[in-house]
Amino acid sequence: MAANPIPLPELSLETVRSPEETLVHCTGRITSATSVTLTTTVRPLIPQTRRLVLDLTDVTYLDSSGLGALVGIYVSARRQECELKLINLNERLKHLFRITQLAKVFEGHDDMLGMTPD
Repeated sequence: MAANPIPLPELSLETVRSPEETLVHCTGRITSATSVTLTTTVRPLIPQTRRLVLDLTDVTYLDSSGLGALVGIYVSARRQECELKLINLNERLKHLFRITQLAKVFEGHDDMLGMTPD
């Protein structure tokens, strides 16, 4: 009898807290199927920190729902005076942020998004 393989989660999140910031290392795909997981994991961290860093090193795919989730997290962070940083974006993600004009939303991240000042 063959065992059913256990499906790997499309997105895993690892949180590391320090006195200066909270780092969330994201691995996998941020899509319509996983954006709720991202939002429900990250938003409760905002009141507990002054700086929230999302490490996207191992994000392999980001769709429009994922972009929307990141914008929603950004808005929540701004309202609660929490700085949000996106780090380690691959070239595909940088391009996606540029063509959607969202690189401008995440102000102060030009170096991480590969943008040059206008």
